[in-house]
Amino acid sequence: MHITTIGNANATAANAPLRGPSAPSAESARIRSDVDAARDTALSALNNDRFRVMLEQITDPGASGVLMTMGAENVVDFNTALSRYDENSK
Repeated sequence: MHITTIGNANATAANAPLRGPSAPSAESARIRSDVDAARDTALSALNNDRFRVMLEQITDPGASGVLMTMGAENVVDFNTALSRYDENSK
């Protein structure tokens, strides 16, 4: 049996033309923008004293027990909650 090759047997990937860096796609630009926005938001939250205090309160082990014991008698309507939040924000 005799096998013959047609074409250049020495052509390899090393001889292929090099491609330059491609421009970033719209998708990668969107992802980069989302990551930057998330980073800015996280830094803002870390530097916000009210957020820090709230985070300390909700991560307190005693807080989970209080939340578990809350019943229907502790339900507050939306307007009352907004009013209380407004009072505590001043």
